[in-house]
Amino acid sequence: MEAEPLLEKVHSLSDLELAALICLVANQHCIIKTEEETVEVLAQELRLAASKVFGLTPAVLTCSESTTLDDFGDAILIEEPNPAYSAIRPSSRGTQEGHDSYFSSRPPGPQFQSSRAHTERPTDNRKVGNIIVVKNLNLACAQVQIQALELMRKKRILTRTAVHAAPKRFLLIALLSNSGLDSTLVPHLSDHFFISHYHSSSDGFPNLDEASGIASSDDESTSSVVRRTQVGGPEEQHREPLISMQDIDQIASLSQNVAYSAEVKGYVQHIVTFLRLHRAVAGGVSARATQHFDILAQCLAPLHSLTYVTPSLVALAARKVYPHRIVVATPETERSMQWGSDYKTIVAMLEGITPDEIVDEVLSTVEVPL
Repeated sequence: MEAEPLLEKVHSLSDLELAALICLVANQHCIIKTEEETVEVLAQELRLAASKVFGLTPAVLTCSESTTLDDFGDAILIEEPNPAYSAIRPSSRGTQEGHDSYFSSRPPGPQFQSSRAHTERPTDNRKVGNIIVVKNLNLACAQVQIQALELMRKKRILTRTAVHAAPKRFLLIALLSNSGLDSTLVPHLSDHFFISHYHSSSDGFPNLDEASGIASSDDESTSSVVRRTQVGGPEEQHREPLISMQDIDQIASLSQNVAYSAEVKGYVQHIVTFLRLHRAVAGGVSARATQHFDILAQCLAPLHSLTYVTPSLVALAARKVYPHRIVVATPETERSMQWGSDYKTIVAMLEGITPDEIVDEVLSTVEVPL
């Protein structure tokens, strides 16, 4: 097994690139959160990472309250440089080659030919990008969010001209800002996102820094460095990606052979139970979340040169799977209010509590197996 060179490449990735890699391995999708002023810069960083690190085709779109279904469908489709098929060609019946065929021979007399035979129907040669970065998806209307959910579930999108299938390696990233706390994702859509990750501006933007550094070096000296084209140019498209599709397939294969011990499996179930029974949780700990919990822990094991899941990997997976799903209870929906708890006490208990704090509290409460 030639895993060491692959692990060296994986360990060189940033946290943002690692989150994208895990989603590609699990064939799932993710939420990336950041500060409002960093959204545009982070979108460019993700575009560069898609092309440079994974060799995949990116598409970036911005959503708002006025975004329509047509806007969403057009933005995620990119022009196919080498289309696998072209417009439907007219029939050869009635041409010279057609008369040479036995089946195309016609009796003498006036011939009437449908105008359809001479009409070329234009074919939509666009394709769905491999990595779709959707900025401010939470601000879009419910219909657009449901369209995104449909794309994630069935890996296809229906436009006015054709049905476009998503590629085998497909990742949809919802890029959200912290300022949009009053605008949330549709619950079913939020539940279908595999993980969530917070990227602070202090974490840096390595791909953008490298691109800007090369650009500034080109300006200073055209003879000391090799000039590079913009992202998506001919040179960039033919560059060897850092993580190839074969690497992703290898990690996926390794993750499927990762084992759970009975003690660690019980640890996972205890975390799920404690989350569901937590007083500040009103919902979000779904069956799909538990499935994603198991899958993520298995995907993390090969990245740490392990063939089994450890409690530390389980804790890490819980911090990535549940925060974007958990619905924090209000004083009116808190369970103990049904048995006469004091309203002011419940308000004080729930004040300022976040899903991350709930997950950390549960992890500190559940006994870790040795």
